[in-house]
Amino acid sequence: MTVSEREAREVAEAAREQDWRKPSFAKELFLGRFRLDLIHPHPEPAAEDVQRGEEFLTKLREFCETTIDGARIEREARIPDEVITGLKDIGALGMKVGPEYGGLGLTQVYYNKALALISSANPAVGALLSAHQSIGVPQPLKMFGTKEQKDTFLPRCARSDISAFLLTEPDVGSDPARLATTAVPDGDDYVLDGVKLWTTNGVVADLLVVMARVPKSDGHRGGITAFVVEGGSDGITVENRNAFSGLRGLENGVTRFHQVRVPAANLIGKEGSGLKIALTTLNTGRLSLPATCVGAGKWCLKIAREWTEARVQWGRPVAKHEAVGSKMSFIAATTFALEAVLDLSSQMADEERNDIRIEAALAKLFGSEMACKMADDLVQIRGGRGYETAESLAARGERGVPAEQLVRDLRINRIFEGSTEIMHLLIAREAVDAHLKVAGDLIDPDKTLSDKGRAAVTAGGFYARWLPKLVAGPGQLPGTYPDFGELASHLRYVERTSRKLARSTFYAMSRWQGRMETKQGFLGRIVDIGAELFAMSAACVRAEKLRRDALSSSSGADGRAAYQLADAFCRQSRVRVEELFGRLWHNTDDLDRKVVQGILDGAYTWLEEGVIDASSEGPWISEAKPGPSKKKNVHRRIR
Repeated sequence: MTVSEREAREVAEAAREQDWRKPSFAKELFLGRFRLDLIHPHPEPAAEDVQRGEEFLTKLREFCETTIDGARIEREARIPDEVITGLKDIGALGMKVGPEYGGLGLTQVYYNKALALISSANPAVGALLSAHQSIGVPQPLKMFGTKEQKDTFLPRCARSDISAFLLTEPDVGSDPARLATTAVPDGDDYVLDGVKLWTTNGVVADLLVVMARVPKSDGHRGGITAFVVEGGSDGITVENRNAFSGLRGLENGVTRFHQVRVPAANLIGKEGSGLKIALTTLNTGRLSLPATCVGAGKWCLKIAREWTEARVQWGRPVAKHEAVGSKMSFIAATTFALEAVLDLSSQMADEERNDIRIEAALAKLFGSEMACKMADDLVQIRGGRGYETAESLAARGERGVPAEQLVRDLRINRIFEGSTEIMHLLIAREAVDAHLKVAGDLIDPDKTLSDKGRAAVTAGGFYARWLPKLVAGPGQLPGTYPDFGELASHLRYVERTSRKLARSTFYAMSRWQGRMETKQGFLGRIVDIGAELFAMSAACVRAEKLRRDALSSSSGADGRAAYQLADAFCRQSRVRVEELFGRLWHNTDDLDRKVVQGILDGAYTWLEEGVIDASSEGPWISEAKPGPSKKKNVHRRIR
């Protein structure tokens, strides 16, 4: 399918939530307004939610310790059926499904704690549960399904049926405008044809959420539409079980639909609303990935601490050598901040007081990037043993620490559910939404002069009120935020820096106007600064909460330790923020574009000489023509 750049952008824009009906801390942060009142005091879960969540975590921990053999899953590249059956028995498939449908009804906070726990036992098992509940059938039906759909499918999802989400195609990644799978109306049914790639859980799924394009016709508005599809329907073939560098047990495949009949009653929402449903579902669904990252950070810290106490070089434990110690400090401080970001975002999602679309996206972006860095640092701390597999370590009599496996398992998080590059653009679009609403017509080449004139008047009024507020603020007053003690200086820094961030964004829009969307390097740095400021804010708020909790329980140890970790993270973060600001205007972006053009023009092919290309023969992108499958169906049901 051939789609122009403009058409692709229009499809993506139409799928966005257009309005902001609730406040957003992160949105305000990008506008230079530090709304501490939106996150402090730290929101608290209800007592009954805590009790229910803790009871399940106890049961889940016992299950993980007695039933999940992570080394076996890594070795056999498959989650044993008895593990999945056991997860069903303890209700893990229904963590996010309400009790009225047979689920556990856990809050987002405890769902994420459960994912962090089970992913530490084996990340592939965590991915199975996350794909099933965060983006599979339960979440979109919970938000957009009819009563009949909920009554029909949610009890199955809670106890017996595994679900999967099918959007990606061989030639469709983050550009859904190219979606080729069709759903043609035929009486009371739709007939699906097409091929879906990277269908996590698709190999074992009983139920599928499928995105397909409905042709526009009389009585049908058409567009990309979401359907619930029975995994065992006639015409569905799982043609391949894909294998990856990490997550060896992942049941991810290629699924072909040929003349698959789906009842109209299985359509989720309305025709044409499929992408909006997918994006809205991901607003909270993205929090599952930083949950696994938090678990990874906790494990990295534990292994680093135990190893560096045992390993002695040049007369002292290696932790006391600064080159190693700095990496350990980074792991500890960053894990604390990641958990602060995750718990804060999750609790806000549970309370539904705030719009967290930017917070969740920032959590996913920041968590996936930082977790990879922590895992890489752990490998470096472990040295040659970090690069050696756990199986090899155990075979020669040492503790089998799967550090290199963690690097492989975490790497996909920078690609899953929106790559880092796409997350930068998605967050940047939301961050500049206020500007586009008041001044978008000024930079739109299709608008008339009269439209631009009206936009100029509106923009003039907005910026006359907004820009003066970016000059000075409470972050410049030494006594601001006194409740936070020694952390108050970091919050003052966040307040000052959020205004600087907003000014930088405005300057860039004034300079580049309509070309702003092409400045992806600049936009990525703007978003990364915002992510650091959000993490600093969350870390300080969490540290203050833990200090108060410790005082009320007559123990100040955890509170003091939390303050120290928050202080360390903020100081490390401030160094990164200042570097990012320096790179906003002093970088190699223009030169890089010239080099890229030279690469595409073949100017540097001489540089590729002298090596052997070990790739196999075949097309870069496989063909996905509709039609009957010519391969064996590798779908398997787990009962």
